[in-house]
Amino acid sequence: MTVKPWSLVGLHAAVRFSVQAESAPGLLPRLLQPFARRDLVPDSFAAERRGDAVRVEIAMERMPAEMVHLVEGNLRQVVGVASVALRQEVTGAVRR
Repeated sequence: MTVKPWSLVGLHAAVRFSVQAESAPGLLPRLLQPFARRDLVPDSFAAERRGDAVRVEIAMERMPAEMVHLVEGNLRQVVGVASVALRQEVTGAVRR
């Protein structure tokens, strides 16, 4: 008997990325690029600078679940990013 792998294709997730980074010119557009590259528009985007650091919150209510880990990986690769925290809730039914 062959077991099918779990699939997230067709499912959506409510996602919030919390990014801690060094304050630098051009940082904010670089953080939006992983979304734009996939034709995604965040529902909210907030940035707050404290000295040499910036805290950025990027949220989407319905992000394709199969793209969450791809965008997270791209955010981690942005020059100056110190950390990326992710909160997500997959909506719909996970199926095999």
